[in-house]
Amino acid sequence: MALASSFGSIHSALHSSVLSIAVDLLLLLAAVVWLGLGFRVHRDARRRIEDGFLVAIATLVGFGIPFVGPLVYLLFRPPETLEDARARRVELLALRDRVGREQPACPVCRTEVDDDFLVCPVCTTTLKQACTRCDAALDPLWQVCPYCTTPVSAPVSEVLPSFNTDLDAALTAETARRRFRREQPLS
Repeated sequence: MALASSFGSIHSALHSSVLSIAVDLLLLLAAVVWLGLGFRVHRDARRRIEDGFLVAIATLVGFGIPFVGPLVYLLFRPPETLEDARARRVELLALRDRVGREQPACPVCRTEVDDDFLVCPVCTTTLKQACTRCDAALDPLWQVCPYCTTPVSAPVSEVLPSFNTDLDAALTAETARRRFRREQPLS
């Protein structure tokens, strides 16, 4: 008799309306989580995969196998988004372009300078000697000006003292020379 009454109470508890509502709510929650995971797989696949067919396959895997499909997708998805891959490609191209070109720097303050600079604009260190005839910037090793074939007369330290030089004349001549080069027709 005690055995029958315990089975009766278990039977009535399993068929109660509270338990059936709780089971229905859990099933509804599981369905919402499953659909949410499938939708999340679809959105993530669109951000990471260019091929539409592969996005559709990933979405079917995410929706097709409840709760296991998104885990399978996580194992096989690309490690970076398409936007990250494009940004990385642009950065690599910019780095490759910059590495290929050596930018001269001031030996004293390490500021980047142009090839045509006679002095560093930051610390006023003399970088190159100006040609006596055409005012072009000459490298210290040159024996003759490659622009006007004038022989180089004295080293840089003798021609331009480091801090007491009047730079207005040299800069004016350099500006005029640049304008003249820009205005020359291309032949």
